[in-house]
Amino acid sequence: MFVRKKRNRSGSVSVHIVEKKNGRYRIVHVVGCSSNEKEITCLYEEAHHMIPRIMNQRSLGFMTEPDRIISNFFQGIGKLDIRVIGPELILGPVFDRIGFNSIQSELFRDIVIARLAYPTSKLKTVDYLERYKGIHIDISKLYRFMDELHRSYKNQAEDIAYRHTKNVLGESISVVFYDMTTLYFEAEDEDDLRKIGFSKDGKFQNPQIMLGLLVGKEGLPIGYDIFEGNTFEGHTLLPTLEAIQKKYGFGKPVVVADAALLSNENIRSLAEENYCFIIGGRIRNESMEIQKQILEQARGMQDRDSFVIKKPDRTRLVVTYSDKRAKKDLNNRERGLRKLRQRVNTGRLTKENISNRGYNKFLVLKGDIKVSIDDAKVEEDALWDGLKGYVTNSRLPIKSVVENYAQLWQIEKAFRISKTDLRVRPIHHYRKRRIEAHVCIAFVAYAIYKELERQLAKHKIKISAKRAIELSQTIYELRYVLPDSQEHESVILKQTKEQDDLLRIVSKTSK
Repeated sequence: MFVRKKRNRSGSVSVHIVEKKNGRYRIVHVVGCSSNEKEITCLYEEAHHMIPRIMNQRSLGFMTEPDRIISNFFQGIGKLDIRVIGPELILGPVFDRIGFNSIQSELFRDIVIARLAYPTSKLKTVDYLERYKGIHIDISKLYRFMDELHRSYKNQAEDIAYRHTKNVLGESISVVFYDMTTLYFEAEDEDDLRKIGFSKDGKFQNPQIMLGLLVGKEGLPIGYDIFEGNTFEGHTLLPTLEAIQKKYGFGKPVVVADAALLSNENIRSLAEENYCFIIGGRIRNESMEIQKQILEQARGMQDRDSFVIKKPDRTRLVVTYSDKRAKKDLNNRERGLRKLRQRVNTGRLTKENISNRGYNKFLVLKGDIKVSIDDAKVEEDALWDGLKGYVTNSRLPIKSVVENYAQLWQIEKAFRISKTDLRVRPIHHYRKRRIEAHVCIAFVAYAIYKELERQLAKHKIKISAKRAIELSQTIYELRYVLPDSQEHESVILKQTKEQDDLLRIVSKTSK
């Protein structure tokens, strides 16, 4: 169908809706006639609006009664009749399995699941609850709930997460992994908690807090603590460790942490408090005597070989060799030397280049101006290829020391999940109790994320927890009213195979 204007003998213009059928044109409907240009324009626009309605009436006229009923049914569906229920279907049973359903607050459940499925500001969370769950809540009520959460549920939620981790590990908390990060605020004002300090997010102009996180094997959450934003990161380890250990009453575990975090002061403090530790050893920074021992014992090492050197401070330096690491060290050095040689040969090596760290350690100055690469230093550096050190005061076997340190990436992953998938930063709150409540929600959400990840692996479903959450966002429910009985019914719309697999896991998880 299309619209056609026809000028009459009287000078007026008629507006028709016309269709072509069997090669012939036929007027379907006369919209109107006028000599006024504005009226003609209005008639023309009205005709275009009428075409879809006429075509729909035509199609309904040829329908059977069941087809017409179905067509009318779908025409009556509004956007509020179709809701996203996947996050509750997938994440809700995991929430229950861990034990968070013992917290008697439906709003707590909704906010935590929203943090996983649609991590955003509290204002956007209000929009999510209304749009996807049909729950209308005023933003002021949500903020008041944050106060209630801090007052009534925070400790309970942390205890539930810890007990679940302990049950999953099936043993006492014998090894813990610690790291800290910074969380910045979208604000300029400092206070007793929010301080400007060294920011790992690169937000040096924003106030921030320090978050110390303790996890067990597989990255399962144990506990956390919050510090003022200008606290030195090395001063957060022992207070966090002691506070969490005292709170839950477990024995003194082996502490695994990055070498940058375990300073000499921290190592002495841990030893004085009878804690065992494992840190990454900086073997090139050891004394000349120990370096000599390392190179002597490293001669002829094969892939995965190891040895131990006892240090004067009564710690053990575990040294291992890896073919894969040796290849990586060689490739990195050759790439760096290639760039360095290019700068030397072009004569564009400045004083600033020479003072930079990295592969410029291979440079040697001859006379006043001549710069060249010291091949002897390059050969000396190659002697260390493939070697990795670990410092520990524990009595664990070498294999356990290496395996435990290899798990350190789990806590790095925990912070990555918190900062990207859960968007724990930036923080928009400014009251201390609400800041702590916000971090608690993120901690609970992380516990659910890790349990979902564990269940996927257990049931051999080869998708990530992140992908599972994305899939949950497109599981819909259609709600409708039966025309005769006026009863309300609902049905879950057909899912993909991946979504079916997820729902199958959930049914096993909830039992």
